[in-house]
Amino acid sequence: MKPVNEAKITFLSRSANEGFARTAAACFAAQLDPTLDEINDIKTAVSEAVTNCIVHAYPEALGLVTLRLRLFEDNVLEIMVKDAGVGIPDVEKARKPLFTTGGDDRSGMGFTIMESFMDKLKVRSLPGKGTTVTMRRRISRRLQA
Repeated sequence: MKPVNEAKITFLSRSANEGFARTAAACFAAQLDPTLDEINDIKTAVSEAVTNCIVHAYPEALGLVTLRLRLFEDNVLEIMVKDAGVGIPDVEKARKPLFTTGGDDRSGMGFTIMESFMDKLKVRSLPGKGTTVTMRRRISRRLQA
């Protein structure tokens, strides 16, 4: 399926860029006329994905994070967050609630939160090569007055 619109942004894995990524995703999604709840869900999912890159993918140094946003027919938004960091040795284990490699201050709920706010969540990772998280969400069509 070919997207009807798309954008790609690459930025450093600095914590300050998490807010930038959230806002970029919300602005891109705005063309679908989402509700405030839908926008907040999208922002939360992007925040979790980007934060995972910042905290887990590049624990010792800065690296690059890529955010790719695509719109498909039928109001489907696809968000991809990709890094070239340390990777995840066991994706299934990492997707379990409360599992974290980030220490006591991390909740281990990132993937669970992403999954709860999006319709689909796919995680691909290779140790030493990085991780790609792809999320999809259908935005409700609102009745025009």
